[in-house]
Amino acid sequence: MSAVEFTDLEKRITLWGVAIVFLLSALDQTIVATAMPRIIAELNGLALYSWVTTAYLLSSTVMVPIWGKLGDLYGRKPILLAGILIFLGGSWLSGLSGEFGDLPLIGGGMVQLIVFRAIQGIGGGALFTTAFAIIGDLYPPRERGKIGGMFGAVFGLSSTVGPLIGGYFTDHGTVSLAGHVIAGWRWVFYLNLPLSILSLFMILVKMPKMSHQAKGKIDFVGAALIIATVVPLLLALTFGGHQYAWTSPTEIGLFAGSAAGLALYILAERFASDPILPLELFKNRVFTTANLAGFLVSMSFMSTVAFLPLFQQLGQGVAATTSGLAQLPLMLGLFASSILCGRLVSKTGKYKAFMIGGVVVTFVGIWLLSRMHAETTRLDLAWRMLVLGIGLGPGQSLFSIAVQNAMPIQQLGVVTSSSQFFRQIGSTMGVAIFGTVLTAHLNTGLGKIMPGVDVGKLRAMGGMTHEGAAPMLPPFIRDIISDAITNVFALGLWVVAAALLVTLLVPVLPMRDMGLMGAQASPKEKDPDTVIPAEAHL
Repeated sequence: MSAVEFTDLEKRITLWGVAIVFLLSALDQTIVATAMPRIIAELNGLALYSWVTTAYLLSSTVMVPIWGKLGDLYGRKPILLAGILIFLGGSWLSGLSGEFGDLPLIGGGMVQLIVFRAIQGIGGGALFTTAFAIIGDLYPPRERGKIGGMFGAVFGLSSTVGPLIGGYFTDHGTVSLAGHVIAGWRWVFYLNLPLSILSLFMILVKMPKMSHQAKGKIDFVGAALIIATVVPLLLALTFGGHQYAWTSPTEIGLFAGSAAGLALYILAERFASDPILPLELFKNRVFTTANLAGFLVSMSFMSTVAFLPLFQQLGQGVAATTSGLAQLPLMLGLFASSILCGRLVSKTGKYKAFMIGGVVVTFVGIWLLSRMHAETTRLDLAWRMLVLGIGLGPGQSLFSIAVQNAMPIQQLGVVTSSSQFFRQIGSTMGVAIFGTVLTAHLNTGLGKIMPGVDVGKLRAMGGMTHEGAAPMLPPFIRDIISDAITNVFALGLWVVAAALLVTLLVPVLPMRDMGLMGAQASPKEKDPDTVIPAEAHL
């Protein structure tokens, strides 16, 4: 591979532009949730509530491997620009949902929002995966730990700040311009516009053109079969136990459709000349084990973090804004450990010890959360969340870095997108599965004391002291809620334990000191199956 040199200024500007893109994608997954109650009230869409999130997750998840392959074929810069433009357009349209009444073919405001969120997700799928692939283009694996740690910190920041920003604009952002009232929740989407334009300008003007190493054509059959596999699976997990019973014909049909899509994909890709996700990648032990570990860590991460606000608001009676502030210790722990571990990996060239340590501390953090109850104080909750954040930090980037380091640079886009793909699937499955378990626990516990009452009626029966306040629920109901949520945390320990076992199996390779911009790697560095004994690095 010939050398490709970038100036320090070009790398810094590109990095800042990509960081803004990464922040946009990460922020959009958390900022919308706090605005949803107001959105469904204004757009009359309670029955379609879950589809706003599902549409984004489905479209972004299925597009991740497709964008990764396109980046390998046509270069990162045009793919990133396309992703930003689609994301920007989807954000603008989402903010306009319902402003002009019913639209042809689409219908009312809530359906419009679902469609536009799906468009936003198509662009969002390019942001995460291309951002990490560009890091791989600009920096060799030895240096990616430091940069990846920074991006992991950005992800942690967005996970905490997103609900605060969403809540603030929803409650206080309503303005009147030229006699037209713009509801506060619409700024949750409009906020993406200036940031998208800024990142678009920085990347378009200052980002250098990066040579792409792969040749071939787009595998349209493989792309279609990935969609046919993933979409039914995510729909089944999202709606199972809620809209439909797990044994209903709809659920069985969705799971069967997903299995059929997977079987056809495996069959088709065995004969594809340029598969979108090559099956031979799974023969590499680093690729398989690191992605599986990332999948499990993401599942445990989301199944814990997603239900902490519910524990605080319904279990402890804390207002929504306060519950958002209470997650600051989690963010601080994640921020600090992600950056520190990234720097240490870059300095030492060793990553497995930090991966193992992160999963162990994550296990301890989730165990501490599983021991909470309704009377747990905010200070007690804060230090437990700090421990969890410290454990989660290393996993935000190190699994991807390990995979990138193990594979040829020509496949950087597809291996990076595969890591993000499996992590995103893990997050979605974690929320869906553990959400179903939580709902079952809550309905069972409430049904024993108050027949006919389920979790969907809690807010209505609790009442509000003022807008944005937590429901004033009786203490015995708060006990039931807090116990149900901590039981889900305890169940998540099994997932973290499995993640630890898989992490122990990740082979250790020497980290390359050269990447796309360096000279040709040595034969030993190019061999993805070269494995150095673990004790040499641990």
